[in-house]
Amino acid sequence: MTDVMTDVTDPINHQAIYEKLAKDHAVKASQVQAFAKLFDEGASVPFIARYRKEQTGGLDDELLRVLEKSLVAERELASRRLKILDLLAAQNVLNDELTERVNAATSKLELEEIYQPYRPRRRSIAAKAKLAGLLPIAEAILAGAKPSEALAGFVAPLMLTDETGESFEAGFDDFDKQLGGVQAIILDDWATALELLDEVRTGFNATASIRSELISEEKREVGEKFKDYFEHSEPFAKLSNHRLLAMLRGRQQNVLVLHVDGEDEPFIAKIAQHFGVDQSADNGEFLYDTAKKLWTAKWRAQIEHRLLTERRLMAETDAIAVFAENLKHLLMVAPAGRKVILGVDPGIRHGVKMAVIDSTGDVLATQTVYPFNPYNKVDEAKSEIAKLIRTHHVELVAIGNGTASRETEALVKSVIRDESLSATALVVSEAGASVYSASEIASSELPDLDVSVRGAVSIARRLQDPLSELVKVEPKAIGVGQYQHDVNQTELEASLDKVTEDCVNAVGVDVNTASPAILAHISGLNKNVAQQIVEYRRANGAFVNREQLKNVPRLGVKTFEQAAGFLRIKDGDEPLDATGVHPESYGLVYEILAKHGKSLGDVLGNETAAKALNDSSDSFSQLATVTAELAKPAHDPRGEFRTAKFRDDVNEIKDLQVGMVLEGVVTNVTAFGCFVDVGVHQDGLVHISELSDDYVENPADVIKPQDIVTVRVISVDEARGRIGFSMKSEQSKSAKADKSAKVDKADKSANNKKAERTTRQDRQDKPKSVAKPAKAMGSLGALLQQAGLGK
Repeated sequence: MTDVMTDVTDPINHQAIYEKLAKDHAVKASQVQAFAKLFDEGASVPFIARYRKEQTGGLDDELLRVLEKSLVAERELASRRLKILDLLAAQNVLNDELTERVNAATSKLELEEIYQPYRPRRRSIAAKAKLAGLLPIAEAILAGAKPSEALAGFVAPLMLTDETGESFEAGFDDFDKQLGGVQAIILDDWATALELLDEVRTGFNATASIRSELISEEKREVGEKFKDYFEHSEPFAKLSNHRLLAMLRGRQQNVLVLHVDGEDEPFIAKIAQHFGVDQSADNGEFLYDTAKKLWTAKWRAQIEHRLLTERRLMAETDAIAVFAENLKHLLMVAPAGRKVILGVDPGIRHGVKMAVIDSTGDVLATQTVYPFNPYNKVDEAKSEIAKLIRTHHVELVAIGNGTASRETEALVKSVIRDESLSATALVVSEAGASVYSASEIASSELPDLDVSVRGAVSIARRLQDPLSELVKVEPKAIGVGQYQHDVNQTELEASLDKVTEDCVNAVGVDVNTASPAILAHISGLNKNVAQQIVEYRRANGAFVNREQLKNVPRLGVKTFEQAAGFLRIKDGDEPLDATGVHPESYGLVYEILAKHGKSLGDVLGNETAAKALNDSSDSFSQLATVTAELAKPAHDPRGEFRTAKFRDDVNEIKDLQVGMVLEGVVTNVTAFGCFVDVGVHQDGLVHISELSDDYVENPADVIKPQDIVTVRVISVDEARGRIGFSMKSEQSKSAKADKSAKVDKADKSANNKKAERTTRQDRQDKPKSVAKPAKAMGSLGALLQQAGLGK
């Protein structure tokens, strides 16, 4: 690939972009430039973050992802900027002021707004009016002439000919049309006053409000979920991103109609003042009407569109970021590990589907039982469950959290208890399992299993290794997003793909057991190469070293460089193949081992011995990277496996009582709080105001998907299926109530004394407002120690 930094044919000032990004993200321009060079050469972010630290000065994957997005955006903006400058120059309208504005534009939206007045419109009224000879009339009126006098004696042509030689009717055969043509010419000229446009836009945006209303009474019932917005208005300055997305969704579903409310007269007056309009002059009435039309017919709609578009883009960016962050934490949930697991997909009429997988995820047995109405084959179901657990030495039972989940959990636990079995039953999220079951991936992996049973396999596997299983499901189906169907789908998909890539590469994969789905996310690989690896493995047996990967069709030198460090081979010819040490550094490893008189066995996994090999002062050097990998070979960053325990007496929403304290698992985090599953088939909301005793600006700062938390029930709306939880401490709640009562009592006493001192004619003072008590730091809820699993 051509290096853009030395390509003399590229007019974009890349160095300026590097310096801008360096300033924006508090890094050095040389670091940005090093990243850009590697990125342009085809290196992936995970590869650069792990194996090219020496070149980038140790930039981590999170910052590199930000730089990647910013670099692409800045280059696209620079390209469009150059194009617009060329277009303006071709029209002979480009001057120093316009050039400065174009160069100062910070978004494509702003660039297009600058270019809008100059966009060629062959058959616009102004263009035709100029061809008809009305430009001198417009100039005369602007100079002070009365419109009727300026047009006196004007003879309009019947036909006009444009620059292409095409003829068409002029359309200025009476006074009103001629006056309209003159006004169109003036409007086009005034519309180029971009500094004035900036002023009125800033003023309008500062006071504008968004208003939503029910589109028609026929939509009231079907649009019930948008009830809060049937008659709603709030200033844009206070509008939150998630409320805007909710309104936009309501409009998209033809339930709501949206309006932008704001003043007109102040901005019309400002326009008139800017152009020196004197309403008492001969041309005053006409020019004031022109100023009014510039606002009402051109600028206001333009300003509203930009305001809504900018806020929508901001909201979408925020929603995508929330989804990406949630997905990252969900994918990085600690795995149960190599255990034999019984996956259970609960159901009522269609039965409870079950599948046992071995320690590598292969299916050992499947079964369907019908313990619930209308079959009620409870004893048969218990017998089959006990048989599966005992026969296959099942260690964990993963029960999906869908329909009949709590009933199935109670059934399984009763079997384990009554039969004195050693297995532990857990409830796990089954979001996306049905999507996987009907997918092409599932058909390829489990061709002999019925679609209904594949879900049970997926539930078991996602407990064994969430990352390996969830990559097979489209992220939008996993259920951790916020308005994910309302945002730019291309940007959403790209963002989630990058999150998945980062997670997969952070963990690494065993190339001899990995599925094509997870291999496709390894640095440098794609679906085709991933499939080729699996097919080569099937045909030739397990890989015994990384060098064998070079024999895989379509896996070239560059791909090997990008992927090899993330592909692990256990029990192979080369011990380093099981670590995160890149093959390019093997020579360095053995060189420093020889220098220090050590063997690989002496330092591999021995943090003290491995760090002693590093005599470099550069923490980002290749030597530092290698010794860190030797200290913790194939380190799994996902942490310790833990589970939540639901209360046995709380199975449905009707079992909840205000004040109950429950343990649950966070299923989703949004901009306005988080949702928690406590085992009642309906997640409850912990609003951002109830997340902590301290002020919380961003829920993601204090809570993550799959966190195990303690919540207190503060509201239950069974009819609407809504549950409110709080994670604030009871001490804070009590302290707040006590202090409020004391302040209220003190206020009443003070007011009574004051009332005694005043005459009856004096106005009674109102009680003072009660200040909120200072908040104390609260806990997010203790993690449960798992029963017999891990520490």
